[in-house]
Amino acid sequence: MTERYEYVPHRLLHRRVRDVASGTEGTLMAVINEDVSVSLDPHWMELAYIRAASGREFTTAVDNVEPA
Repeated sequence: MTERYEYVPHRLLHRRVRDVASGTEGTLMAVINEDVSVSLDPHWMELAYIRAASGREFTTAVDNVEPA
């Protein structure tokens, strides 16, 4: 079985960030390059995992992340 994800370093890890798509702020917990395909052909995408004030984490495209 091959890995379907890998962690990516990011300058804003563990810092307060804003998701420009939703306007939600939180702490950037991880950036992961994930294979998000539903078929045998891989489709890799860098996703940012952000933990909001509620404690729930959500994902967004890494390009949507900016310092808060």
